[in-house]
Amino acid sequence: MLGTLRDGARLAGIGLGLIGFGAQPAEAEDVALEELSVTAVAPVRAAGGGNGGGGRFPPGVLPVVADTFSSVTVVPGSELARSQPSSLGDALFDKPGLSASSFAPGSASRPIIRGLDNGRVRIQENGTGVQDVSDLGEDHAVPINPLVNDRIEVIRGPAGLRYGSQAIGGVVSAENNRIPTFIPANGITGRATTGFSSVDNGRTVAATVDAGSDNVAVHADGFRSAADSYATPLGIQRNSANESQGGAFGTSYVFDRGFVGVSFSHYETLYQIPGLASAARRTRLDPNQDKLQTRGEYRPLDGPFSAVRFWLGGSNYRHNEIGIGNDGVDGIQAVFKNREAEGRIELQHVPVDTDFGVLTGTAGLQSDRRKITISGAEGGLLRPTDTRANALYLFEELALERGLRLQAAGRIEGNRVTGVEAVFPDDFTPAGPDDEPAEFARRRRFAPKSASVGALQDLPYGFVASLTGSYVERAPAAAELFSRGAHDAPATFEIGDPGLKLERARTLEVGIRRAEGPLRLDATGYVTRYTGFIFKRLTGLTCADSFGSCGIDGGGLRQVVYSQAAATFYGAEIASQLDLIPVGDGFAGISAQYDFVRAQFDDGSYVPRIPPHRVGGGVFLRTDGWYAQVSLLHAFEQIETGALETATPGYNDLKAEIAHTKPLDPSAYGVSEVTLGLRGTNLLDDVIRNAASFKKDEVVLPGRNLRVFLTARF
Repeated sequence: MLGTLRDGARLAGIGLGLIGFGAQPAEAEDVALEELSVTAVAPVRAAGGGNGGGGRFPPGVLPVVADTFSSVTVVPGSELARSQPSSLGDALFDKPGLSASSFAPGSASRPIIRGLDNGRVRIQENGTGVQDVSDLGEDHAVPINPLVNDRIEVIRGPAGLRYGSQAIGGVVSAENNRIPTFIPANGITGRATTGFSSVDNGRTVAATVDAGSDNVAVHADGFRSAADSYATPLGIQRNSANESQGGAFGTSYVFDRGFVGVSFSHYETLYQIPGLASAARRTRLDPNQDKLQTRGEYRPLDGPFSAVRFWLGGSNYRHNEIGIGNDGVDGIQAVFKNREAEGRIELQHVPVDTDFGVLTGTAGLQSDRRKITISGAEGGLLRPTDTRANALYLFEELALERGLRLQAAGRIEGNRVTGVEAVFPDDFTPAGPDDEPAEFARRRRFAPKSASVGALQDLPYGFVASLTGSYVERAPAAAELFSRGAHDAPATFEIGDPGLKLERARTLEVGIRRAEGPLRLDATGYVTRYTGFIFKRLTGLTCADSFGSCGIDGGGLRQVVYSQAAATFYGAEIASQLDLIPVGDGFAGISAQYDFVRAQFDDGSYVPRIPPHRVGGGVFLRTDGWYAQVSLLHAFEQIETGALETATPGYNDLKAEIAHTKPLDPSAYGVSEVTLGLRGTNLLDDVIRNAASFKKDEVVLPGRNLRVFLTARF
């Protein structure tokens, strides 16, 4: 192992959701102040019934959010408790349309949405950005542990306009009650989860508690996990152990017309980086983050606005990159720091009756500032940067007759990125070993503008069809503009382009969904045309720690240059579930899924690191507190590779699970419900390589694994 770490009742409809985009929280347990609904549009019809958007998805039921203009994937808390992922990427890896970077499985695995990652995928917690450096390098972990979350939502499509141009690919939103939004009916409620996995001797425990009385609510949670280097069909994946711990405390004042609350959270982890060179150097990272968040809502009794909401959060993040340096000494080689603050306020106007229907909408203001500093051996990767962004956005929805709703949204931003520009030769080849780029301060300003329109139509038999079109502009991130040196953990020498222009994306998306009844379906097809798509281009040169070493034999870092080109992405994602045979108080049935994304530049070459076509299906049983399922996911060989990229073999991932939930008498046992289960993954012990990973040729995903888990609620 790694050794000891360094010291160091719910408002109905209130929650993140997609305000104004038709989605409310997919899971809620306690209800109070029922007159306070977040959106002025129809609530989400959750799969399996329930009270609109407040119903909790029953175990094993495909979560489908039907009544929304955007495609939304929900991973409910019950599934998180069964699978017990240690990273957001692991929680989403096999969902249709989603993948993960898998740079360090179980630790550094950032979500990928429709082949897009890093600066195009916003990760947030309770409405505030994650505020880390995971977008700066695939070796950097996201400081969120899924086990303390009530659910994870992935939002694709025009809803990203609410969060900024950095969400051009989508939003991954971790939802929990760290800022309490309800007072439990019995004064206190909570859950505890623990588990053990065989592939890595993984141990996990997490607990959350919510309590309150009168107008004061409090929340506390904590987690602890540890795992050894995991086994693969090819042997132990060296240097892949990890451990993490953290928790949060929050409190809120809940009153008749809203609430206001604050929370403080701490996260720390220590994880190793697998791969040939990183294992030889014993490379490991130790992210540490302290975050303060506050949010609130007020609903006036009269006036032009029906609700006023705000979110505010700031954090200090730091991690050391530790390993054996060029001097042969094992120690800290680099220090990454990120200081960030973000605020957003929204005003929802009262419904307006027009000749065509009822008009509802929300206007918002968002502001963000981020400072990144890197010191040590990798201080040359990126000189200190300062990024500021301010934005205004507006979305309106018009509810017409016969179940037709129309929506329009717009956003305008002002972005300022300050850093240090490095001037490299056009061919990125040094004139000699002492050739180093000249540097000078540089400031870039951008004004991204985005807009979207959409239509949502209720169809017979509970189906809902959607059609959306959007135009989104994204400002280049600081790393894309000003990178200029070695990054040891991913084994790259990264060179930015200070002259990058806005990235522009035009998307057309069509979907059909059904959330209720024996057939549940979520199907979406899309095409996106990019102008000035920013990507990491391998030049074929290798480098050591300095630019003057590039092209000289012996350098182990691949030279990567941020470049722009026109590209087209298109794909589809389908998930379905059918109840076939009544069994007890439930059903036996079948499930199926399929997804693909194809990404190609105008010159006919392919965008690198794109996930493969995947198809899968299985059988399930849920009845009388029992849930069982067997499924197989097949990933096809990925041969549509980028320049200097190798093909990735296909694989089969066979999974099986059985779990039983038993209600108990709290007065006798102290808990109201217990779930005990066994879950198996990669039961065929197949060699699984992730086509979207930089280290797919060196790092194999975990082999056959059995996990036993126990969850208790009170």
